[in-house]
Amino acid sequence: MTMKVTPRTALAPAVIRVEVAVEADDDNRRLRIVAESEDFYRASELQIDGATGPRVRSIDFRHLPGGTYEVSATLSGIRGRRAMSTLAVEVLSTAGSP
Repeated sequence: MTMKVTPRTALAPAVIRVEVAVEADDDNRRLRIVAESEDFYRASELQIDGATGPRVRSIDFRHLPGGTYEVSATLSGIRGRRAMSTLAVEVLSTAGSP
């Protein structure tokens, strides 16, 4: 599994795009993507239909306030977690934003 986050540095309120590529496998079932800072948490869970599911999934996290974020993707299968990837993102506060 590989993950790409763009941009890695942004101004608040930020929009970041997370793209995750997974290898085709019958055991693939769920992809959970999380953006978490000290004061903010957002997550999305996507179903993957085994080897026939899409190889690349993407999601946009919108309106992220300033902070240092850990963005993670966790691929799960029938027998539990199969893969995990984590990247750091910096959202810079601007005048008038948190």
